[in-house]
Amino acid sequence: QAQLVESGGGLVQPGGSLRLSCAFSGFRIKEISLIAWFRQAPGKEREAVSAIYFGDGSTNTPRSVENRFTISKDNAKNTVYLQMNNLKPEDTAKYLCAAGRGIWEMPPLEDWEYDWWGQGTQVTVSS
Repeated sequence: QAQLVESGGGLVQPGGSLRLSCAFSGFRIKEISLIAWFRQAPGKEREAVSAIYFGDGSTNTPRSVENRFTISKDNAKNTVYLQMNNLKPEDTAKYLCAAGRGIWEMPPLEDWEYDWWGQGTQVTVSS
């Protein structure tokens, strides 16, 4: 059974850092081509914060977080990471990873391009 499991969330003070992990399993070989991180805060729309292709490692990160968030992968461990630095209270949200298939010019940031989703991990930035 294909699944994605997020971990690494928690409570952190403003200016702090967290590294989230997305471990995926149960997929057939080459069934998925990319992983993205999304976040959703109460009362707000879900938004992508970064995406990465497994093959060439190309990434796509929106300008709103590109100077603070970095996505990376470890193909051998079937894990994708999201390093978040200089966290701000507005980063508070549930962070979810999602898997997709297909190839575009850049990893897409639209949630409808992703077919599998994890349950999420909560990140709270507060003093």
